[in-house]
Amino acid sequence: VRLVESGGGSVQAGLSLKLSCAASDEANFNSRALGWFRQAPGKEREFVAVINGVRTTYYADFVKGRFTISRDNAKRMFYLQMNNLEPEDTAVYYCAARRSAVAYKIAEEYDYWGQGTVVTVSP
Repeated sequence: VRLVESGGGSVQAGLSLKLSCAASDEANFNSRALGWFRQAPGKEREFVAVINGVRTTYYADFVKGRFTISRDNAKRMFYLQMNNLEPEDTAVYYCAARRSAVAYKIAEEYDYWGQGTVVTVSP
């Protein structure tokens, strides 16, 4: 399974970005849990959001209702809408997928990863 992110960029605080992740040649996409993680400079990779096979979603506490994860099974795409961005959201964002539909917040539980897309938020 190949995952390709897009949609990163540089924005000012308070603005929005929407990240996309495309899964290529993926016959089992509908049954996978799909997640977003991020890694800021000098920090560990951390969980951001996940959506399971029945579209239940879970978020990191720091999201505070600002981010929304969604999926489009017909297009084999999933998304992270990020609103009211803060400088602390600056990081490389990675999309990830599990073989299972069960959602996890731990990076080690994910089987497939994208290459990452950079998000920079200026004050």
